[in-house]
Amino acid sequence: MDNAVGTNEKVGFNSWCPLLIFDSMQKLKELAQKIRKIGKDDPRRVLHSLKVGLALTLVSIFYYVNPLFHGLGTSTMWAVFTVVVVMEYTVGGTLSKGLNRAFATLLAGALGLGAHHLAALAGDKGEPILLGMFVFMLAAMATFSRFMPEIKARYDYGVTIFILTFSLVAVSSYRVEELIKLAYQRLSTVAIGVTTCLCTSMFVFPIWAGEDLHMLVAANLDKLACFLEGMGVEYFGEKMESGSLEGKSFLQSYKTVLNSKATEDSLANFARWEPGHGRFGFRHPWNQYLKIGAITRHCACSIDALNAYISTLQQSHKTTTDLEFKQKVQVACANMSKETGKALAELASSIREMKWSSIAGKHLAIATETACRVKALVPAENSTLLEVLISATTVSLLTEVVRCTNPVIAAVEELSRLAEFKRPEHGRKAGTVKPIADIESLPHAVIVIEK
Repeated sequence: MDNAVGTNEKVGFNSWCPLLIFDSMQKLKELAQKIRKIGKDDPRRVLHSLKVGLALTLVSIFYYVNPLFHGLGTSTMWAVFTVVVVMEYTVGGTLSKGLNRAFATLLAGALGLGAHHLAALAGDKGEPILLGMFVFMLAAMATFSRFMPEIKARYDYGVTIFILTFSLVAVSSYRVEELIKLAYQRLSTVAIGVTTCLCTSMFVFPIWAGEDLHMLVAANLDKLACFLEGMGVEYFGEKMESGSLEGKSFLQSYKTVLNSKATEDSLANFARWEPGHGRFGFRHPWNQYLKIGAITRHCACSIDALNAYISTLQQSHKTTTDLEFKQKVQVACANMSKETGKALAELASSIREMKWSSIAGKHLAIATETACRVKALVPAENSTLLEVLISATTVSLLTEVVRCTNPVIAAVEELSRLAEFKRPEHGRKAGTVKPIADIESLPHAVIVIEK
């Protein structure tokens, strides 16, 4: 009987074992594909991983080599810890954390030693009381400073390290005899870790936050241009009778722009820490990229409203009685959409190549002029009120997209001036679009070319 039970268990295990092996192999295959995709999307991620490994290996030498270890003692592990927490993906991120950590450690260590000497004057009974008061006051003030936007944006990590280091030095000074030696070892190991991180980040396949921000702002403008040009061809243009827009890739291209603020703010903050590199000087106008990003998101919101309305129209399948009026409106909308898309694409190219845009204003002027002409269109007598309202709403939403493109051009021109973009070779300045509009009329545009 026991043999029969054992045989059944063995048969059951043998039947389940291949399934478990197959399931594990499938999961490993999916994991390998996911890792490959992450590395393929941005090969710099692989390089960054190797740089972190290199930095840790270099700093570990201080622990393995006896002369170096005897000079710093067990505090050498603080250098390893510093590399782990300081090493960031971009040069600006590493500089931000590294310098914050170094200066915060230096300042907190000096204040901790000062607090120890002052507290020692109060005698054995008064020393712990004064040390506790010092820790309370500095920790409270430093923590409150983190609520200030300027401190939060650039020095939050440094304030945290300051609180940690001062508390460690001040509290340990009551029991540790060789306090100055301990502080020296801690400061030295932190300096070694920070220096290793900075050298590895800046000189071994550097990844610049400023360059990433520069390309991100240009890419966002390209995404808006892709939507408008696609809409001009697929919905308003020649292919408007070809069927539904469902599944078209350009419909989703702009959506990532709506959520780009956090990334832009982070990259701009790190870019301010970076030294001059490549095409970007030390005092490059990074704040102007944030202004362009904010205006671009406003444009993306207008495009999102237009896309939502058109999606609703696609689902309703309304019949049309005035085909001539509808065709004229769609031709005008196609022209507005495509010309605005071309203007945004030209601005993206201008930022990417760091050259003044010479034709973006012209494209927007054509779109604005078309928006003005749409106002003069009169529907036929057999047109229904619903048809007129649909056309008017579509034109109104698209006109708003055209209108919000004008500040984008102005912001890019300001960036071109501040960053000293390369001017056109023909010696003329780029055309500037100046809106002229009142409450009851659609916007007009005048192209001003300064010699």
